[in-house]
Amino acid sequence: MTTALLADDEPHLLSYLEEQLAQAWPALRIVARAGNGIEALRLVDELAPDVVFLDIQMPGLSGLQLAETLCAGDHPPRVVFTTAHEHYALQAFEQAAFDYLLKPIRLDRLQRTVARLQEALAAPPAAVDPAAAGMLSQLLRQLGVAAPAAPGALAAAGEAGPLQWIRAAQGQETRLIAVDEVIYFQSNDKYTSVFTADGEHLIRTPLRQLREQLDPQQFWQIHRGAIVAARHVAGTRTDFRGRLLVRLKGREEQLVVSRNYVDLFRQM
Repeated sequence: MTTALLADDEPHLLSYLEEQLAQAWPALRIVARAGNGIEALRLVDELAPDVVFLDIQMPGLSGLQLAETLCAGDHPPRVVFTTAHEHYALQAFEQAAFDYLLKPIRLDRLQRTVARLQEALAAPPAAVDPAAAGMLSQLLRQLGVAAPAAPGALAAAGEAGPLQWIRAAQGQETRLIAVDEVIYFQSNDKYTSVFTADGEHLIRTPLRQLREQLDPQQFWQIHRGAIVAARHVAGTRTDFRGRLLVRLKGREEQLVVSRNYVDLFRQM
C-alpha cells in the first residue's frame, strides 16, 4: 500500500487535502500529518512514506528546505508541493518536485497528480529515482533556469525533451500550466492563446516556436494558427462549406482544419 505524509501549518488545509486525497486516491494510506517542517522531517525519517505533500511556507523549516534535505538521501520520497503562491514554482522544481499544486487544490488537478504518482511508483526504481536519474538538472533545463523568462513566456524544454510546463499570463498574475492540461493552442494577434479546462491564458511565444517544443505525437497542428492535443479530439465533421472541423471532447467549439493538414484525419 502506498503511504503519504501531509505537512501544512494550517490544520484546516491539512484536513481539506486529506479529504481531497480520500476521493482522488482511496487506497492511499496517510501515515502522518505535520504542522511544521521540523516535525515533518522527523516523521519522514521515522515512517519513510512513499509520497510527501509539503506546504512551501512552514515555520521552522520551509517546504523547500525540507525537500532539499529529503532529496539528498538515498531513497527520497516523491515530493508534491502545495502553496497559494505561484512565484515559488521555480524554486519548487529546483528541489526536484514531482508536482506543484496551487491552493485551493482542485480535485481534477489532484487526480492528474495521483495518476502520475501511481505510474511512477509502479515503474522500476531505477527508472523513477530522481537522484539516480538526474531529475533535478533535467527539470532546471526544462524551466530555463539559466535565463528566467518574462511572464507569459514558455518554460522551455530546450534539449531536455518536449515542453512540460508553460508560464502564462492570467490578468495581472502568471500561472504555471502543465502541458498535459492544455486542450489546444491558437494564434491570437501578438499572442498565443492556451486553452485549458478552466479557461483561456495568454503567452507571448509564437505558435511556430511553440510547435517546435511540443511532442508531435501528443499535439497535432491542424491549421497555421492552431495546435490541438490529440487526446482531446473527439472526431471530425464537414460543414456546409466543405471545411473539415475537429470536434473536441466535452467542448462546444470546433476547430477548422486547413487543407495542408487534412491527411491527419483521413482514417477518422
